[in-house]
Amino acid sequence: VIMGGDDLIGCAQTGTGKTGAFLLPVINHIAQNHTHQTTVLILTPTRELAQQIDQQVEGLAYFTGVSSLAVFGGGDGIVYEQQRRGIQNNVNIIIATPGRLIAHLTSGVLKLNHIQHLILDEADRMLDMGFNDDIVRIISYLPKKRQTLLFSATMPARIRKLANTVMHNPQQINIALSQPAVGIDQQAYMVGDSQKTPLVKHILKNGNYTSIIIFSSTKDKVKAVYKELKNANLKISAFHSDLDQSEREQILLNFKNKSLPIIIGTDALSRGIDVEGIDLVLNYDVPPDPEDYIHRIGRTARALTTGTAITLVNERDQLRFQSIEKLIDRSIDRKVLPPELGEAPVFRPARAGSFNRGKKPFNKRKPS
Repeated sequence: VIMGGDDLIGCAQTGTGKTGAFLLPVINHIAQNHTHQTTVLILTPTRELAQQIDQQVEGLAYFTGVSSLAVFGGGDGIVYEQQRRGIQNNVNIIIATPGRLIAHLTSGVLKLNHIQHLILDEADRMLDMGFNDDIVRIISYLPKKRQTLLFSATMPARIRKLANTVMHNPQQINIALSQPAVGIDQQAYMVGDSQKTPLVKHILKNGNYTSIIIFSSTKDKVKAVYKELKNANLKISAFHSDLDQSEREQILLNFKNKSLPIIIGTDALSRGIDVEGIDLVLNYDVPPDPEDYIHRIGRTARALTTGTAITLVNERDQLRFQSIEKLIDRSIDRKVLPPELGEAPVFRPARAGSFNRGKKPFNKRKPS
């Protein structure tokens, strides 16, 4: 489809190889035409993802002479200047976060009049982060005659609205929509709040896991749990927006090279990390959006490997957990608490709903 020049909407879960699926055709097109201009623009929600895609381009295009540049915010003036020089050298492929790309556009250093391929990667995440207007503004700088590829793990109405605005008669391909990879052993514990951290310590100290991600829904909870686990002599780092760019990059590097076995973060981490060999994803709480569960546990069992995903479910989260089981159309295996942690709550999601009566409706959280 891509090599034929059609616009495409690709709806695929994480770990299905979609990045290679869109990179290979555009790299081939550039190499065959011996292009010396910027003809491919890839927009991503996070700097980490932009850097990962840039690394993949380097690997796939090693013998072709095709050049690429990751453009993202953060860092100091030296980083901005390096990006500016790369843009002036007319790299073939730019991979960018929307905010920093607009900065280069408004400065006049970046021209996009030769773009032939626009790729929106993790479009649902970009809209979650409030980039819709930025995306539309960036597209206004592009030639009307171009190929547009949109990739998203989910396909809500706002994604279809964006597609209708920026695409021309797109074809659509769905791959395992809203389903976890088959190699994930999904487990759950019913717990009280006071049992959560002791259970996490038990799992980490007694399980045979070497590379672990722990997710929590808020930055404050990430910090609190990190402190407790650090005090339990576990080798762990917390990943959140209060850290500067160099600190976040160092944590990800340590985790990727296996010198750091445990990392804890919010759902922003589930979209910004691509590390092989993660054998445990531990959900300290149930994500508010069932789709985020898919993204969280999708960090393990990538590329046809296997892994474990464990979710801790307190009484307030039982309705959310039930929504996840409905989404994936299967029951998640309930595990028994270790005897020393006491009795577990009974799974009664209908009763759990009474905790939230009279509260304001849930609003989509801001990214951490």
